[in-house]
Amino acid sequence: MIQSVYIHIPFCQHICHYCDFTKFFYNEESATEYLEALTNEIQVQVAGSNNKVKTIFIGGGTPTALNYTQLKTLLTLVHDKFDVWNCEEYTIEANPGDFDEAKAKLLKEYGVNRVSLGVQVFDNNMLEELGRAHRVEDVYKTVDLLKENGITNISLDLIYSLPHQTPEHFERTVTEALSFDLPHYSAYSLQIEPKTIFYNRHKKGQLHRPQQEEEVAMFEILKEKMRAKGLRQYEISNFAKEGFESKHNLTYWNNDYYYGFGAGASGYLPGKRTMNIRPLPAYIKQAKLDGYPYLKVEEIGLKEKIEEELFLGLRKLSGISKQKFHDKFGFSHELLYKDEIEKLVQKGWLIDEQHSFYLSEQGVLFGNNVFEYFLIEDDDLESIALTKK
Repeated sequence: MIQSVYIHIPFCQHICHYCDFTKFFYNEESATEYLEALTNEIQVQVAGSNNKVKTIFIGGGTPTALNYTQLKTLLTLVHDKFDVWNCEEYTIEANPGDFDEAKAKLLKEYGVNRVSLGVQVFDNNMLEELGRAHRVEDVYKTVDLLKENGITNISLDLIYSLPHQTPEHFERTVTEALSFDLPHYSAYSLQIEPKTIFYNRHKKGQLHRPQQEEEVAMFEILKEKMRAKGLRQYEISNFAKEGFESKHNLTYWNNDYYYGFGAGASGYLPGKRTMNIRPLPAYIKQAKLDGYPYLKVEEIGLKEKIEEELFLGLRKLSGISKQKFHDKFGFSHELLYKDEIEKLVQKGWLIDEQHSFYLSEQGVLFGNNVFEYFLIEDDDLESIALTKK
């Protein structure tokens, strides 16, 4: 069963200096044409109406950059195609200050029950340096607006290890973010991605980044303050009150199936991963033509499926359930990973318990190094196949 739906809206009023997602400056005519193409893609790939799914996530870009009529068109499409009222979680991404009361009411009316706000940092000067359009006061206004219109499941997204940021500065941001007493927070270390303004500055030596030990200190501050506020770290970068973990993101980390619609969107369907065309004109043309605007389709065999199960699952602080692994693949994890797990336990990067294994606090800091241990040689799978016969 395909559990979840991701829909990408690539338009933004401003392009942030660090962002490498598929995004374009908002243009009313282009956005209308895009929604027509998106509608055809979804109608072609999903039969019928009122389809049951566990989660829906509309991301971007900035979905709320759409005007009222366009946003209503999008929400109507989702409402007609999927059973939003029995959907466990229906999230839309938004920027603080990006929508008014009319749009907030529209979200509520069409079943959206969770909003993820891209706050990034509580410092106006730093927001300007990041290329963000909003200011700190907009966060307060937007949270109040959402609550007044019945949307209380709100997540704030933060970024740390920013240019010129110190651990003390980041601590002030976390403290202010927690003062909202919201059920969910995400915090990611800044990554310098190609084809961004920050990447160009970095290549020229013009981007002052915190030292690695300062970044580690910020991460420790984040965990400590979240823990003190009663928020549980359930994934490397995500913290929630009990029951408010992002069910949609857990779809990814549990390696479950999901649709991916829109320019540049990825999907995971039985036996394959799909990646949509990124350039806007090319996406629109192909989506309107046949409803399959794929850039590539990657076949997922047993090797890739197991590796992804480990890479994604170990991002969760609960780690990998040994029983679920066995149920999913038909053999014990020890046939592949017994020696690797023992080595990682000895390094102090992994904790191996009776029912599961998961990253230690030190292992979280060395996640990429840990994941390398779970790459599979083709010979290993052949040996398992012979053992099972």
